[in-house]
Amino acid sequence: MRTKKLMTFFLLVASFSTYFAQEVAIKDDKVLLDGKQILKAEKINVFQYSFYTMKDDEEILMYKYMDNETPKYMEDDYFILNFLTEKVKVETTDISKISNFMNSRKGMEKLIKWLLKERVINNNGELNSDRVQIFKDKYNENITERTFR
Repeated sequence: MRTKKLMTFFLLVASFSTYFAQEVAIKDDKVLLDGKQILKAEKINVFQYSFYTMKDDEEILMYKYMDNETPKYMEDDYFILNFLTEKVKVETTDISKISNFMNSRKGMEKLIKWLLKERVINNNGELNSDRVQIFKDKYNENITERTFR
């Protein structure tokens, strides 16, 4: 009897998590949230993406992966999120937030999911200024300022 209750509880929890999960996909340079386009994406190269608004085609976010000029040593790698319209730059070494075994499109889908979860981007693809600043406070590691060149 106890096993049945536990199984029912876990199924209920699992159904809620899939019900509230948002599906993010990047197809044909379109960022889709549950099938609705919210942003435009441009893949510059494997290490750089730009995201644009739907309204006025303004670039709001640039993602860039930095190997810190040491391609064979990955311990010092980081990425930059540059929120251009907010004039906020976030540098972090937490690659796990977006890593996806060199599949840059899947990595960018994870990035958008992360920004949606943190409420930096809303469901219409608009930046929330207050949440951008909170995001910076949480994740920015100021890597460029700490690096000797």
